[in-house]
Amino acid sequence: MLTEAEGVPLVVRTSPANVNDETQLPALLEAMPPVQGPRGRPRRKPGSIFGDRAYGTAAMVALVVMLGLFSFLAPRNSKAHGSGLGFFRYVVERTLAGFSQFRRIGMCYERTGVHFQAFHDLAACCLVVTRLRHYELQF
Repeated sequence: MLTEAEGVPLVVRTSPANVNDETQLPALLEAMPPVQGPRGRPRRKPGSIFGDRAYGTAAMVALVVMLGLFSFLAPRNSKAHGSGLGFFRYVVERTLAGFSQFRRIGMCYERTGVHFQAFHDLAACCLVVTRLRHYELQF
């Protein structure tokens, strides 16, 4: 899952079990939609990307830097405990917890991955709508 700084899901991708997270990062970055800034035309990419040790391989860090993003990917070869992301990881974990309120995607009942991905996309749309309700203007 790729979220923006406030936890709004931008890209949700499901993958089969036992697939390394580092193999999914290029597809997530490619599928990222344009993000509207305060004024002007939409931005195509964020300024930086955060990720835990699963994404911290040298190849993925090089890919992120090549795309012009500042990398906050926790390196795999570090002996420190935890990823060091703290609050930033909490934003993504909070968004993932929002997906747990949808019973249909808690357990995979679907026979095809396309249907399971569609339910995840629908759940992401519902999370975005609930987030937008907080920003309604009161006149």
